[in-house]
Amino acid sequence: MSIKDRIKELRRVPANTLIPNPKNWRGHPPSQRAAMRGVLEEIGFADAILVRETPDGLMICDGHLRTDLMGQAEVPVLVLDLDDYEADQLLATLDPLAAMASADQEKLLTLLEDTRFNSEAVNAMLEALANGERYPMPELGEMPFLSDGDKSDIGQMNFTVTEAQRDTIEAAISMAKGQGEFLDTGNENSNGNALARICETFMAVPDHA
Repeated sequence: MSIKDRIKELRRVPANTLIPNPKNWRGHPPSQRAAMRGVLEEIGFADAILVRETPDGLMICDGHLRTDLMGQAEVPVLVLDLDDYEADQLLATLDPLAAMASADQEKLLTLLEDTRFNSEAVNAMLEALANGERYPMPELGEMPFLSDGDKSDIGQMNFTVTEAQRDTIEAAISMAKGQGEFLDTGNENSNGNALARICETFMAVPDHA
């Protein structure tokens, strides 16, 4: 099988001159932006933005968040030889392909034992990764109805929040985790334990209603 090399060249250009892809389908919540900023500040720029040439200039194929965070600073870009259709194919598949990778939890925990950052946002991301949790946290919502025969001690909740509310919730969860270990809860999910601790504190306040 013959594999094409679609990389034309490496350039360094001001980030704010790159054109966002109007078909970009990935959003970047504040928690992800904070974690990415922390990595950039402590490690630096270690991966190139993928772009392609258009009549209007260089358009991003991958790397929208890094580009946005870098402002006017120069960033390395790999210029790809892609047409419109191929660029759409790449945009649709890059992140899903990465998400399909499996994790060796033992190797991951060994890696994370000595991996710490000054950025609390990055450390929160790594803690969630070590606990097998999704980060940023999935939206919370109502628990599905279960018949008496199907009920268990553990359940999931989902509900919709705004970005501002998400920031508040994540900050409160981080504070709740800092209050000490969760003992004898029967729940291995640290975020769930933290939310329960927050609710217990609220319920203990007189006349909270």
